[in-house]
Amino acid sequence: MEKLIYVAGHRGMVGSAIVRQLKARGENNIVVRTSNELDLRDRSAVNTFFENTKPDFVYLAAAKVGGIYANDTYPAEFLFDNLAIVSNVIDAAHKHKVEKLLFLGSSCIYPRLAPQPISEGDLLTGSLEPTNEPYALAKIAGLKLCDAYRKQYGCNYISAMPTNLYGPGDNYHPENSHVLPAFIRRFYEAVKNDVEKVECWGSGSAKREFLHVDDLSTALIFLMDNYNSEGWVNVGTGVDLSIKELAETVAEIAGYKGEIVWDSSKPDGAPRKLLNVDKMSGLGWSSKITLTDGLKSVYEEYAKSRADD
Repeated sequence: MEKLIYVAGHRGMVGSAIVRQLKARGENNIVVRTSNELDLRDRSAVNTFFENTKPDFVYLAAAKVGGIYANDTYPAEFLFDNLAIVSNVIDAAHKHKVEKLLFLGSSCIYPRLAPQPISEGDLLTGSLEPTNEPYALAKIAGLKLCDAYRKQYGCNYISAMPTNLYGPGDNYHPENSHVLPAFIRRFYEAVKNDVEKVECWGSGSAKREFLHVDDLSTALIFLMDNYNSEGWVNVGTGVDLSIKELAETVAEIAGYKGEIVWDSSKPDGAPRKLLNVDKMSGLGWSSKITLTDGLKSVYEEYAKSRADD
């Protein structure tokens, strides 16, 4: 009998990419639920779902997510909601004998001033970035919970820590989005409205690494197939660039010819976040989509979605 796969968070950028990749390789026994159908913060509802559905494999990609502004504005929601989601799903998976679970973390779990590139062993060796601390704490709790259930109950629960993501299904909200989709929206609108000056947050000096979500989905399925050990695995490209360079790249793709100015009164976030991907590379996986190619396809998709505005 074909194994039943539950993808939690299937309407999000990562969850939808996982579903696409699973279907592309012939997996058709996939179960999903919208947040209206199943509130993962509701412990009773989650247990009832697992009891009735009995999935064999679980991809835990559901989370409350957002950029610096959202994290800083709604810290209680980011901490409570994400703690509830991870604890409810992981415990229900154990109670109802899920064969394997993959928890999706985030590179923001690492210390703000961690050595670069950041290795898995750098977790909890320093202070977190204050602007996303609540979200990071919930993600740390999730990966520690996976290892705790492995140690105490013998559960085959694994965790992946992706770098900054982009791709189809991203959030382009003017205030709550991450930096890359914010740039795509901003420069698209600047070209469309013939704006001469675009203002960006921070100094532009912070450096970030970006991974296309379709690359991530192949990595997560690869880990589900091949990784069965404690500890978490960084997933990234191993290459970063400054936010200023990112803005200039998006501007070029958009065809923006005006001035880019930086508001240094706004936060930069962590000065640099580059993941050490030696562990993942050693397992036999590496990213395939270059940032330039990925950005072009994502920008074209966004522009097409706005064509009738």
